[in-house]
Amino acid sequence: MKEIIVRPDITIRQAMKILDKVSTKCLIVVNKTDKILGTLTDGDIRRSILRGSDPSEIISNSFFKSPITLRKKDFTIKIAKDLMASEKLDLVPIVDDNDILVDYVNGERIGKINQPNKNLSDIPVVIMAGGKGSRLEPFTKILPKPLVPINDKPIIEHIIDRFIFFGCNDFHLTVNYKGKLLKAYFEELQPDYKISFVDEKKPLGTAGSLKKLVDNFNDSFFVTNCDIIIKTDYDTLYDFHKEGGYDITLVASMKEYVIPYGTCELNGQGNLSRISEKPHYNLLINTGLYILNPNVLTFIPEDKCYHITQLIDDVNMQGGRVGVFPVDDDVWIDVGQWTEYQHTMDLL
Repeated sequence: MKEIIVRPDITIRQAMKILDKVSTKCLIVVNKTDKILGTLTDGDIRRSILRGSDPSEIISNSFFKSPITLRKKDFTIKIAKDLMASEKLDLVPIVDDNDILVDYVNGERIGKINQPNKNLSDIPVVIMAGGKGSRLEPFTKILPKPLVPINDKPIIEHIIDRFIFFGCNDFHLTVNYKGKLLKAYFEELQPDYKISFVDEKKPLGTAGSLKKLVDNFNDSFFVTNCDIIIKTDYDTLYDFHKEGGYDITLVASMKEYVIPYGTCELNGQGNLSRISEKPHYNLLINTGLYILNPNVLTFIPEDKCYHITQLIDDVNMQGGRVGVFPVDDDVWIDVGQWTEYQHTMDLL
C-alpha cells in the first residue's frame, strides 16, 4: 500500500511520476500520522496544470480534499463494489473512526466491477509517415523512417501496438518518401488489423495529406507522428477530448529545462537588475499526438504544404476549441533524432 501513499508536500511533477508507475490511477494523501487528507488522480493533476500550476509546486492545491471513504468497521466487498460502481471510483480508502488510513480497495483487489468499459475499436488512427526522417540519417538513406528498427521491430509497429492495446484496429498511413518500401513491408507482414495508405505525390507537411481523408471519418480520430510513442491511457485521452467538447486535442509533455549559467536580468535602463543562478523553466511541449474532429479537415487546403500548427491556428481563429492534455515527460518517447533513438533502445 505504501507505493500509493504520499504526503502533501511532494511536487506535482513527483506525483505524476508516481502515478505513471502504479496501477491504481489514484494516490492517497495523508499527513505525518497517516490521517487521510485527500486523493489525487491524473485528472486532478491535469486540471491543476491547466489552471496554471507550475509542476514544481507542491500538490496542496491540486488534490481532492473531500474523498469518499469507507469505515473499516462497515466494510464489506459488496458495499465497496456498489460504492465504486455508483460513484465511478477507481479506488476507495478504508479508514478507522479517527480517519487514519488502514487500507484501500480498488477493482483489482475486489474483482471486476460492472462498469461500462471504454473500447476504442471504432476509433481510426492516422499515422503521418511520409517524411524523410533526415535527423535519423544514415538509416533513412536506406529505409523510410517508420521502418527504422527499435530492438526486434520497426518504430511503426511499436506505435501501432500501443493503439492496439486500447482496442484500435483501423490504421491509415500517409506515405511519400520510400512509400513503396513501407507498403511492401505491411504486405509481407499481413497484419490482423486494417491498414490503408494515403499517397502524397509531393511532401504536404505535417497535416496537408489529411485533406485526402476529409470524407472518411464520422467522428473524432487519432493523428500521430511516426516517430513518437506516448505511453499514456488513450481511453482517458479520448474521454478528455469528448467531454471537453474540443475540435482538436494535443498531447503536451511537461519538460523542465535548466539553464546551466547565471542569467542576467536587466532593468528598463539597460542596467543589471539581478543575476538568476541556473534558472529552470517548466514548459508544455507538443508531442505530436492529437485527436481531431472530422470538421477541422475542411480548413486544410487542397494539395498544398500545410502543417498541423497552421491547422491549430486556423481552428482557433475561427472560434474552435483546442484542448491540451498534459503528460509527464517520462511517457513521451521521441525517436526522431539520434540521441533519443539510442535512449529508446533501452526503454522498449
